[in-house]
Amino acid sequence: METLNTKIVSKVFLKIYSKLKVSAFLSYFVNFKFENLKSTVMLPIHEYQEQFLIYLESQNIAKEPKNLYQPIDYILQLGGKRIRPVLTLMTADIFDADYKLALPAAMAVEVFHNFSLVHDDIMDDAPLRRGKVTVHEKWNINTGILSGDAMLILAYQYFENYQPETFRKLAKLFSKTALEVCEGQQYDVDFETRNDVTIPEYLKMVEYKTAVLVAAAMKMGAIVARSSKENRGLIYDFGLNLGLAFQLQDDYLDAFGNPETFGKQVGGDIIENKKTYLYLKALEFSKPAEKEQLLQLFSVKLDDNTDKIAAVKEIFNATGASKATQKAIEEYTLKAFETLEKMNISQEKKEVLKAFGENLMERKV
Repeated sequence: METLNTKIVSKVFLKIYSKLKVSAFLSYFVNFKFENLKSTVMLPIHEYQEQFLIYLESQNIAKEPKNLYQPIDYILQLGGKRIRPVLTLMTADIFDADYKLALPAAMAVEVFHNFSLVHDDIMDDAPLRRGKVTVHEKWNINTGILSGDAMLILAYQYFENYQPETFRKLAKLFSKTALEVCEGQQYDVDFETRNDVTIPEYLKMVEYKTAVLVAAAMKMGAIVARSSKENRGLIYDFGLNLGLAFQLQDDYLDAFGNPETFGKQVGGDIIENKKTYLYLKALEFSKPAEKEQLLQLFSVKLDDNTDKIAAVKEIFNATGASKATQKAIEEYTLKAFETLEKMNISQEKKEVLKAFGENLMERKV
């Protein structure tokens, strides 16, 4: 029985660990202090958060039938950093609009995000979400599916607060993004049982599963602000490239980060045999003997992974995969900066966004 319990705990840990990686970009963002830049044009992050929470509390979500809407209210009240809606509000502010006009769009982003969590938890059979019982565990699987479906529809309804032209642009972007997120999730599931995953496929999975919703959240703020088509495209590209850079940085730090500051177990991806950018680059660059060793190491799961982690890291370094990953991080971050320079916004606002990107490149956690 003790062995069985250990396996169950390990399985739950790996699922929770995987979810932590997906949200790493957003967790870091909320800890970045715009006020440290002494900006006179941007609000502190917590003010956007507070205004969004006030708006969230004002919504009459818990209505009849209770077994449909109570789970929705429950998941939305579980907390979290609310960074996606914050990005929407912040971007509206960047493009000189009253950021409160973007609250309905921000709410749509948050409702969709939580819809995806409800269904992801069912797929993963996850017992906990943000330290609380998941919707399908608190109610049942059928309720989780139906309430999640309703959330997707509710998200669209928040766009009805806008004039027809703005509604059309928001709905078009939202439909594209929602489908891409679903595609990214499916790619991630497929990769678990595939041994022929390519680097372009991995980057597409990361882009769809994580980066596109960050980029879309920012573009929605620009749409509400009635910014130019060029600026809307540029802010989307900025968010997309920064999201990709951060995920690759997270892959790198998972193997080579400082255990005392990383905030989670170093080597978790190696333990879980995750096909990360580091792993795929190592396969690409490795000699036959190294490739055979790496494939063998990623075919087993052990009780004690100390030697496995050390051996894999040695291969990552010897093949040049670690340096290639660092180079890719820099390239995606520089792409974000290039789009930033093209935006028709004040230099001070550019500096705020650029400082965030620079902190991203320099982080050690």
